[in-house]
Amino acid sequence: MALSRDDVAHLASLARIELGEAELDRMLGELSVILDSVAKVQQAPTEGVEPMSHPMPLTNVTRPDEVRPGLSAPEALSGAPEQEQQRFLVPRILDEE
Repeated sequence: MALSRDDVAHLASLARIELGEAELDRMLGELSVILDSVAKVQQAPTEGVEPMSHPMPLTNVTRPDEVRPGLSAPEALSGAPEQEQQRFLVPRILDEE
């Protein structure tokens, strides 16, 4: 399907885009290239090709969420400068008010 300059002007008016004469000419050329490319893609032999969302197979790269043993409280607090009731003791940064 070949586009005419009037087609481009009509599309521009539908999109409420003001185009100058030079812009109409440039858009006519660019839209024609796009339409030609789409026409070539539509000619590709697709019989027997399953529809797909990605050209490459997708695999999950994250590991399964498994519970594993962690540090005990004394081990975690072993490097803490101060601790209280098996918790890290840090300086207060907010007032009580």
